[in-house]
Amino acid sequence: MQFAIAVSFVLSLLTVPAQSATASISYDRVYDNVNRPLATVACSDGTYGLLTRGYTTFSSLPRFPFIGGAEAVTGWNSPNCGTCYQLTYTNVTSGVNRSINVLAIDRAKPGFNVALEALEALLGPRAVDIGRTTVDAEQ
Repeated sequence: MQFAIAVSFVLSLLTVPAQSATASISYDRVYDNVNRPLATVACSDGTYGLLTRGYTTFSSLPRFPFIGGAEAVTGWNSPNCGTCYQLTYTNVTSGVNRSINVLAIDRAKPGFNVALEALEALLGPRAVDIGRTTVDAEQ
């Protein structure tokens, strides 16, 4: 009985809660380019690079076009390369929330810089007009 309680306690310590924060989001049409080589981004090669996982172009990534830069990617070979984030936008007028999942393949400051197609999925047809806004980001 005490062993089961001890195991349960240890496992509860190992459970990492999702990290959520407010972040800025913008777009760059570079990330919409299906043929763009991964060699052009911070998460190219190296131990944490996406080329070493067999991906070669943006369109070869399983999340394309939901890709972009994230502030957590600090530069080349960052351990945060390939991290997925759920980004949620709340329309303050309607109160409606929309979420997308984005794969971090590059660095960005501040927040996130994603493909236009991804931003349109999040913000709707006015994504270009809005340009930059605030989202809730959860890893």
